[in-house]
Amino acid sequence: MFLSLFLSKNQKQVEQWKEEHREIVTLATALLESYERGDSEDVREILEELRVVTFNHLMSEDAEFYRLLKEHKNKNSKTELFIKEFEESFYSTKATLMHFLDDYTKKSLPIDDTFIKKFNELVDILVKRIEFEESNLYSLLEHQ
Repeated sequence: MFLSLFLSKNQKQVEQWKEEHREIVTLATALLESYERGDSEDVREILEELRVVTFNHLMSEDAEFYRLLKEHKNKNSKTELFIKEFEESFYSTKATLMHFLDDYTKKSLPIDDTFIKKFNELVDILVKRIEFEESNLYSLLEHQ
């Protein structure tokens, strides 16, 4: 905690995002456990939490990366290239994820085998995305 007093703004932002990643992973794990128990109501509650955390996380990242792109405009920097790649490659996944969370937090869609198949596919994509962010984008951001 004391060390956080000496972190730069970017370092603090990266630490916040990493904490949100841990929270997303924790919620996904809890959701899988609830699904295995057959507790659809709990699954929906966790989905709602996951939707809120994910939405806030993505909005924060988007705003910060937009700011960074403006700062690096017309500078052929590694940071700019990584951010553009991140935004372009994750755009459709982000939309798919948010639609999935929005759709399944409503009680009109069943929590069934189709749900868990889609959820597991999204989790696989997100795990790779989190690894990419933390090992590439976040490390660049921390050193600026």
